[in-house]
Amino acid sequence: MRFRDRVDAGKRLAALLAKYQGQNAVVYALPRGGVPVGKEIARKLHCPLDLVIIRKIGHPWNPEYALGAVAEDGLLVVNEEELAQVDRKWFEAEKARQMAEARRRRELYLQGKEPIPATGKIAILVDDGIATGSTMMVAVKKIKQEQPEKVVVAVAVSPKETAQRFAREVDEFMAVTIPEIFWGAIGYYYDDFSQISDEEVMALLKDP
Repeated sequence: MRFRDRVDAGKRLAALLAKYQGQNAVVYALPRGGVPVGKEIARKLHCPLDLVIIRKIGHPWNPEYALGAVAEDGLLVVNEEELAQVDRKWFEAEKARQMAEARRRRELYLQGKEPIPATGKIAILVDDGIATGSTMMVAVKKIKQEQPEKVVVAVAVSPKETAQRFAREVDEFMAVTIPEIFWGAIGYYYDDFSQISDEEVMALLKDP
């Protein structure tokens, strides 16, 4: 299965999440790619849209490969085996850099607006797809700290193994497609997987 673009993915996910319409739900999108997807879901469910800003920590020899991921407050998920093979000073510096970038993006995107607390809510975490899932796993841990009523992870595409892992971690895991063979990159499943700019994220958050 392929998606035309992230809006198409959002509409398809929204159809799967229709039972949460009118419920006490908040959509938490992972920027930047998760925001157009989350916007469509929030529209369909008539619920607020907020962000959970998590930054990937790329391997020093291959930045596209995730060593782990970190939230702006330092909450971390990391591959311990891979971490043992890299310089610790480099890792701590990179972690600090990504935390600062997460804080910068929150200020840029939300312009000082306070986050919507997940306490007692149905928290729906959204992205355009997941591969290893390290970024989403930090988002799950961060949201769980706020004691929501329910945690739902909703993505357009996920490898089977990653989907199975998340199904054990959250109350509900939803993906439009879970291919038997995952072709390595989320963009493979989209006709248009253009990078989303900061300006597009800000416009989507302002648009009612």
